[in-house]
Amino acid sequence: MKKRAVTFIGGGQMGRALAGGMLGSGTVDSQTLSVVDPNPESRQWWKQHHADVAVGDDLAAAVESSEVVFLAVKPNVIATVTGQLNELAGDDKLVVSIAAGIGLKTLCQGVGHDRVVRVMPNTPSLVGAGASAFCVAPSVSRDDSEWIEAALSGVGTVAQVQESQMDAVTGLSGSGPAYVCLIIEALADGGVLAGLPRGLAMQLAAQTVLGSAKMLIETGRHPGELKDAVASPGGTTIAALQVLEDKRLRSALIGAVQASARRSQELGSS
Repeated sequence: MKKRAVTFIGGGQMGRALAGGMLGSGTVDSQTLSVVDPNPESRQWWKQHHADVAVGDDLAAAVESSEVVFLAVKPNVIATVTGQLNELAGDDKLVVSIAAGIGLKTLCQGVGHDRVVRVMPNTPSLVGAGASAFCVAPSVSRDDSEWIEAALSGVGTVAQVQESQMDAVTGLSGSGPAYVCLIIEALADGGVLAGLPRGLAMQLAAQTVLGSAKMLIETGRHPGELKDAVASPGGTTIAALQVLEDKRLRSALIGAVQASARRSQELGSS
């Protein structure tokens, strides 16, 4: 894959996760990566952690030297940023937005062209274990799509989807790390309640989630099958599963994904 000069507008948590992961995988060079952020604390973080990356608040200079511009900003400021790009970039830049809920039509109108990609990544991209999905506007070439797919593959798994599926992606994998972290924290709390020291409980909880996911992916078996393999008749696991069913864990998680997807839709229509 040919490397491209990339500018990230926004160097916060998601910008750090995605750009940091791309740097770590070698899909982007630090010498051709720029980060633009108005927040002095964010710029200082980048200077401390990625000294070779050009960091500043001069949007025009960073965009001029780039081939790809990532919009790693909150949905409520996307109109301002795309308006600035409209004045600066012309139609020669590939624009990639990771703003939740903001559709391709709105993004294309904002930047003044339709060489635009919409991506929903998630924070595990920072450790090369992300789950990303993307959709493209009409003027995005096959070469552009392949570059995006390769860049995102460097930080985890990636799938190209229809735009109509992006809100569901946001609800599931975009917001998903928060659900899983909450589950890990609760499992560790349960371990402490049962008598384990906090550090050991957290270690066991996190590794259990990691190992279960790895086993599921590598074996290709249905999660229900793997669950049943642990639940011996009259044993400890089936007793625990009864509690989870009584407390409606499944329903709560399904509802969480639906609520996040709904909020993504609302952001796009506001």
